[in-house]
Amino acid sequence: MDDTTTALVTGANKGIGYAVAAGLAARGMTVLIGARDAGLGEKAAASLRDAGHDARAVPLDVTDPAAVRDAARHVAAATGRLDVLVNNAGISGGAGHLPDEADMDVVHRVFDTNLYGVIRVTNAMLPLLRRAPAGRIVNVSSGTSSMAAMTDPGHYFWDTPASAAYPASKAALNMLTIQYAKRLRDTGILVNAAAPGACATDFVLDFTRLTGRTIERTAEQGAAVAIRLATLGEDGPTGGFFDDDGPVPW
Repeated sequence: MDDTTTALVTGANKGIGYAVAAGLAARGMTVLIGARDAGLGEKAAASLRDAGHDARAVPLDVTDPAAVRDAARHVAAATGRLDVLVNNAGISGGAGHLPDEADMDVVHRVFDTNLYGVIRVTNAMLPLLRRAPAGRIVNVSSGTSSMAAMTDPGHYFWDTPASAAYPASKAALNMLTIQYAKRLRDTGILVNAAAPGACATDFVLDFTRLTGRTIERTAEQGAAVAIRLATLGEDGPTGGFFDDDGPVPW
């Protein structure tokens, strides 16, 4: 990867997404800050520019097909290609989505962002990724999507309340990652899912209330695995699910 490499990170105005964008910018990439709120996206991009990096804001609501198409046109006009796509934008839907009591409107919104949004953005950006010499797609998943962990009485996920929303959407995202990897295996584009772990960001407030766990992991620590997958060499894996320690059991 050289200093002409361009990366788009969705949901990048704060939290893990911002940390991923900052990490990629520190590696010399031009970073496009995808954010639903244009003002917050520009603020995040400005903070990276103040640090000496090439960062630009791209208004992007992953649930809005027209906004996704506009973002793809913006990227094409600005850079002509896309080397790295990090699908980070995601929502938890809040707490309390027991499968037998689920609010289907909330479940739909979670899947619309966490799964369907990834399809919208990836498909819109694929023509630009195909122009890159070594395209990389990273889907930010979650350790809560691991069926192995959820069904292991020795894992702390065993005692977390059941949910029809967030973990289910991320498990579906893992399978989607595999399907994109299959589809693109002959193109040189590597597609992987990352489990950043629970980090001390606004996103995990519901998780901490449900589990009583104190979260000390930083957004920068959580971003490390996504950054690693975004900068894989040509012999890197594809269709995998990884955290800091390596492959995560499905």
